[in-house]
Amino acid sequence: MANQKLTSAIRSVDTASGRIGYAEEGSGPVALFVPGAVLNKHVWRHQLAGLSDIRRCIAVDLLAHGDTEIEPSQDVSVTANAHMIREFLDALGIDQVDLVGNDSGGGISQIFAALYPERVRTLTLTNCETHDNWPPETFQPFLDMAASGHLSDTLHAMLANKENFRSPDALGVAYERPEDVSDTDIETYLRPHLRSEQRTHDLERFLAAFDNSHTLAIESQLRQLQAPTLIVWATDDVYFPVRWAYWLAETIPGAMPPIELAGARLYFPEERADEFNELLRRNWLDDFSS
Repeated sequence: MANQKLTSAIRSVDTASGRIGYAEEGSGPVALFVPGAVLNKHVWRHQLAGLSDIRRCIAVDLLAHGDTEIEPSQDVSVTANAHMIREFLDALGIDQVDLVGNDSGGGISQIFAALYPERVRTLTLTNCETHDNWPPETFQPFLDMAASGHLSDTLHAMLANKENFRSPDALGVAYERPEDVSDTDIETYLRPHLRSEQRTHDLERFLAAFDNSHTLAIESQLRQLQAPTLIVWATDDVYFPVRWAYWLAETIPGAMPPIELAGARLYFPEERADEFNELLRRNWLDDFSS
């Protein structure tokens, strides 16, 4: 399903954290989808298309990503992104959401839910930053490359030859079938980071701010979180092993037992969209008991 284009309405809204880009489709209770590092709202296109009959589905661009525009010196950490989500919802007049996060977006979603539990109707976490499990050792070479000033060259190389993106040495390892990721998808993810030198530097700052102290700091609030929490975890993820799904389930009072997706990898919301969408649909319609 990786070749489907994001056809939902692309919009932006002004907040104290900047002009935040987002896509939305559907009507009704709001479901908010939060992407991870380097990617953007495009990763959630199958959820927006497949679940808009029961939700107003919104996919947001993080600070330093996608169509979001920010100031050069502002904080772009995961906690800053959690506060941005609150501002974003306030700007749109949204009180509560079904919150869904993947990768860094899952860590941000945990922080948001811990700090603003009254804004979370339900929480869904997929493979993501949790407690002290990040930055992942497998991702460290990418962080080191960015810290050494070679991010722009690396992004240009991935765009010039898309096989560099699909390589196991790059983001290909996050997919079961990296060969199915289209050139258009790769352009959509990476091109925004090269619109200007400042945009590239913003991503460098986002990556440099990776520090698990942000998720460690909210553990006590997570242990009080009553929001119904669905945990869906890919078992073949080199970044976030499945044991962290069980840590989350044991930590969050509102969590159900984790659902394992055998053989899936980090970006399964793209690759196994139908399966994931059905789990979301059943969860939101409170149908797991049937």
